[in-house]
Amino acid sequence: MTEALPAAYERLHAYGPEFGGDEEGNHGMTNHGPMAVEVMVRRGLDIDVEGWLDRYVRRLAALPGTSAAIQPGEWGAALGQARRLPDWAAYFRHELVERPWSDVLVEWWPRLLPGIVAGSTHGVIRVSHAVRTLRGTAGAPARQTLDELAHGLAFWAARYRELAGVASPEGNLTPQRALPAVTRLQDQSGFIAHRLDRLERSPGWTASLRALEPAASVDEVPARLESLVDSAAKVYLGLGHGSPVLLVHAATAPNAVRHVLPVLPTEQWSPSLTAAWAAVAAVIATYAPARPAPCSEIVRRYPELNREDALQRAAEHGDEHVLKFADTAVESYDRTGDPELLAATLHIAKLIDRP
Repeated sequence: MTEALPAAYERLHAYGPEFGGDEEGNHGMTNHGPMAVEVMVRRGLDIDVEGWLDRYVRRLAALPGTSAAIQPGEWGAALGQARRLPDWAAYFRHELVERPWSDVLVEWWPRLLPGIVAGSTHGVIRVSHAVRTLRGTAGAPARQTLDELAHGLAFWAARYRELAGVASPEGNLTPQRALPAVTRLQDQSGFIAHRLDRLERSPGWTASLRALEPAASVDEVPARLESLVDSAAKVYLGLGHGSPVLLVHAATAPNAVRHVLPVLPTEQWSPSLTAAWAAVAAVIATYAPARPAPCSEIVRRYPELNREDALQRAAEHGDEHVLKFADTAVESYDRTGDPELLAATLHIAKLIDRP
């Protein structure tokens, strides 16, 4: 990693993980700055990172000060307490100074995993981008990179929200078949918190989760997660118009989990797959239209392009969701060679206004 990323982290850490919304931070927008910049730098995109940040930080709210320290034996009471976010950041910064980052992650991953939908899944996604930076760092990681992991974990903890009715996969559907079969909410109105409340009472919710075929062994979990990511990225072609921004996370959330797996002990892999699938199904159920648009017709609207062009067009567009989705879709293309995944990177750029 170049010095550009630690410098960007340093600049972004003066701001909170959300902006807008009410005084509790509810119903605001997520600060995607650290995640988007990580993609730009890791991919070596032809984009002026400093200039992009100059424009982006104008939207952001300052990170408030701490109130009371979170004590090691009392952390459970602080989960899901949005006002404690600065306290959580201080807690994790201390932990990451005292202990190896991988040890902290392995301890906290199973504690936070049931709340994977925290902050519209941005908690796990931000953690994963930080982990990718750390895994790609030779030697001792930069302080700013450890701080970024602390901020990601803090956001996840402060926005922690468990989903009721989560069940492990036990069906016979592949990800390609299970995704379209997810039962949609009849009432898809309101903010995501309102939709998730209704989802938990939906009669089809648990059945949709059980319909996925489980991994036959723990060794198959990475491949199953990759298949889930590939399917969710491709299905964006037919579903993305329903909610262009929120439906991005049906692909980026399981991809986040996939990139953390190598750091985790194998006993955490199967629960991670279950949680990732629940996150995907929740996004599809609450935001995807009941009837997909015809994918073949959508693909014909776009010219054929190679992976480098797909990434560069995302950089030229500049929207943080377009950048993150293109990063995920190109990764899926590299696995599958399916050109429709590259078409999906053009489709999202069309659906989302330029910043």
